Amino acid sequence: MRIRVTVAGVSGALAFSALAMPAAHAADSSTHRADAAKVFQAAHAATAAKAGNSARTADDGEPYDLDITFSNLKVAKAIKVGTTNHVSTTITYTMKFGADVDVLAKDFFTQPYLYKGSFNSPQNMLFGDGTATCSVTSANTANCKGTIDIYPQWWLRNADAGTWRVGAEAAALNGQDITSEDIDWSKVGLADQGGLGTTLVQRNSKLTTGAKPKPVKKGKIVTVTGKLSRANWESGKYSGYSGQVVKLQFRKKGTTTYKTLKTVKTNSTGSLKSTVKATVDGYYRFSFAGTTTTPAVNAPGDLVRVKK
Repeated sequence: MRIRVTVAGVSGALAFSALAMPAAHAADSSTHRADAAKVFQAAHAATAAKAGNSARTADDGEPYDLDITFSNLKVAKAIKVGTTNHVSTTITYTMKFGADVDVLAKDFFTQPYLYKGSFNSPQNMLFGDGTATCSVTSANTANCKGTIDIYPQWWLRNADAGTWRVGAEAAALNGQDITSEDIDWSKVGLADQGGLGTTLVQRNSKLTTGAKPKPVKKGKIVTVTGKLSRANWESGKYSGYSGQVVKLQFRKKGTTTYKTLKTVKTNSTGSLKSTVKATVDGYYRFSFAGTTTTPAVNAPGDLVRVKK
């Protein structure tokens, strides 16, 4: 267990967290939740200053190591994030705590989080709008459920797409007012644990298909066009996904299964074009298998009738 906070970094980190929060975060009606968010943001903002240190005492006025560990964390395999819409995903985990930790106190908080890169020096982090809710199941165990709330226009750059790791943390304020300049940080307990799981944060994808002519004579050529695009978190729009292999598929009218006819690669703008010989009435579509940064997607089928 590592506590990642220093008193020297706390005041600046608190100010930073207050300024950095979007309106959705700032509008949280719970004072306690807002306080918890400040504590957690302070802890993470000071990572570089004390990264890798072993457990410490509170002699120098630093928060003490809270006797808590986290396990059994469950998170979605992938989180699809578009350009502007708020995306929320639920995370559950088990929290084991020592006899001296009052998890039922009003100023005790815990929450999950996502981080990109290493635990000690994350490139980016994602949190929830509020803290987790927990149900105590034994004298030293509780089951907790929290959310990660993602606002792509605030928190994400395109390079952030891909694998993220999951952590969880807890804070015991023990009656301390973190907004006060006279706070005694040695009475505040913090616990922080990374490497509890992984998930993919992906740039949401879109795929189109259009087939012509309609109708078409049997044995003649059908031209199928389309475009593969994905969310651009920096521009707030969807942009073409170039150089990707996409399957051209066909489903005979009256059946339910698509069969792959050939593969096509997107050009520099994400556009697709291919031709096939018409045989029977049916639906043409493009299908993309996905990558770690971009989810799989199937375009709606486009019906082409064949006349003799």
